[in-house]
Amino acid sequence: MSAVSEPTSTQASSCYSIEQVATRTGLTKRTLRYYEEMGLLPPAERTEGNYRRYSEEDIQRLERVKELRDLLGFSLSEIREILNVEEERGTIREAFRVETDENAKVAHLDRADELILQQIGLVEQKIAALEQMRASLYTKLERHREKKQVLNHLHNN
Repeated sequence: MSAVSEPTSTQASSCYSIEQVATRTGLTKRTLRYYEEMGLLPPAERTEGNYRRYSEEDIQRLERVKELRDLLGFSLSEIREILNVEEERGTIREAFRVETDENAKVAHLDRADELILQQIGLVEQKIAALEQMRASLYTKLERHREKKQVLNHLHNN
């Protein structure tokens, strides 16, 4: 991990302090440090004074983590797996782009397909759990409807 000197004017626009990232993402500084510790965020570059500095790419990654966590309900370990797969797919995409051998290109596509199927499996697990939860809630509503009918019947007699 190399120390980063004070940002120049061109770096300043793409280099953010932990406070700026916390404000921009709505995450706490503690959460940012924890995500780095958990491997959800690559280790931040540091200034000579050992302050963390984040890039625009880091902020986009944090927004993706929030989306997966808050909107889609994935656990942090599932998110780490998803992000790792997305990174590997990006590496495969780049290798595919520069590859000239057709057999090697097919092998890249095969590996990308494996990774996509892995992510589909994770999504299907989440969907199944949500459908089970929905069914349970509908069952509770039905029981409440039946109880209300009984209570209304008793009250009217």
